[in-house]
Amino acid sequence: MAAGLARCPRELELPGDEAILRKDGDRLILEPAPPRSLLAVLASLKPIEDDFDPIDDPAPEPVEL
Repeated sequence: MAAGLARCPRELELPGDEAILRKDGDRLILEPAPPRSLLAVLASLKPIEDDFDPIDDPAPEPVEL
């Protein structure tokens, strides 16, 4: 194992890839980070560069009520 790196025992692993570490008095508390909002996820996506064929979208037939 590399110097300075430690692994958490498997039974103590947290879900996800991110965690929050905070101090409460003399204790350090490590907890899972809350899920990111949909807006944050969408903002992190790269734009789509592909050109798409037009979609045939005819007007609906008139309906008598």
